[in-house]
Amino acid sequence: MRLRQLKLDFVPEQDRLLMRISTSDGQEVLLWLTRRCVKLIWPLMLKMVESSPRVQLSGATAEARAALLGLEHERAVQAADFSKPYEQSALARPLGEEPILVTRIQSRREENGSHVLTLLPARGQGVHLSLDENLLHSCCKLFQNAVAKADWDFKLEFPQPPIEVAESEGARTLN
Repeated sequence: MRLRQLKLDFVPEQDRLLMRISTSDGQEVLLWLTRRCVKLIWPLMLKMVESSPRVQLSGATAEARAALLGLEHERAVQAADFSKPYEQSALARPLGEEPILVTRIQSRREENGSHVLTLLPARGQGVHLSLDENLLHSCCKLFQNAVAKADWDFKLEFPQPPIEVAESEGARTLN
């Protein structure tokens, strides 16, 4: 099964994010993501994007890696197509008609370099999302947008390079 489309929306009545995943073979999986769940997913996703070979240059300072991460994120997001509406045609739902409440999250890196984010309920079958670098950054952007709409009093942000302030040459007295 290949990922076809991914949609992430805030549902105020549930105070949760609804993730809709459609596949190339005409299937769809619905997942509920709670605030707690999103707070657990975000650090895993950051770790995934930070482990990119383009960001992990040998000898690069933490500031340089943070700047590279920001550039990679912007490049990937600009290349993504967020304008295409989610196609809600009649899709088979192999895990049921109702969204599954995600309670467990796992991540790993495949030998081919892609990342796998596993979203699981307390019991039963879950979803394994295989994400290349571009799809991972696009997924991060979807999470950022959805959490901004949720108004959960936190933001999902990438590490920022520290801003260096030039030291003054000496104390000055103003009269």
